[in-house]
Amino acid sequence: MKFVVAIDGPAAAGKGTLSRAVAERFGFAHLDTGALYRATAARVLAQGGDPADARAAAAAARALDPADLDRLDLRAAPVAEGASRVAAVPAVRAALLDFQRAFAAREGGAVLDGRDIGTVICPEADVKLFVTASPEVRAARRSAEIGQPYAEALAALRRRDARDAGRADAPMAAAPDAVLLDTSDLAIADAVALATALIDQKLTQARAPKAP
Repeated sequence: MKFVVAIDGPAAAGKGTLSRAVAERFGFAHLDTGALYRATAARVLAQGGDPADARAAAAAARALDPADLDRLDLRAAPVAEGASRVAAVPAVRAALLDFQRAFAAREGGAVLDGRDIGTVICPEADVKLFVTASPEVRAARRSAEIGQPYAEALAALRRRDARDAGRADAPMAAAPDAVLLDTSDLAIADAVALATALIDQKLTQARAPKAP
């Protein structure tokens, strides 16, 4: 059967960790859609280009190869910053749209995490979650993850939040029917438990025999 879980939210809120845990728990395929944009930015940077250059970013997105998703530098600060810039380019989003929707349509269930999954990519998703946390908590996590000074991480996250929420094309936003998960003071195990319970409920409903 087809079953789609859409998990959105800002950087370092915990949506990636939650998405991987949920996918493993239910045996669903998982796609970190942010990796598509990071890989696009990494391609542009590797060629000496500027991720804010719409033509260069679009060309990189169209040339994206699955091997690009395995690059070791996708979590580096310049790539993360560049990802937010290429994501604001409509031609980049258009180039990656079909890939994401085809992934979601696969049999056996799929979990996609990003910033516009529940609003643009999969507006009919069976379960929608919006994972968030305070900028200060997210900056501390990012600083520990990549070794970036806390003040720099906080400033970078605030710039990225503003770009992601303010872009004209597919801005980051919680879908009206999304369940909000604030992980500021929530352990990942508790967040996974809440998400799992919700998905279990929706799966049970989806599998129930339809009334004649």
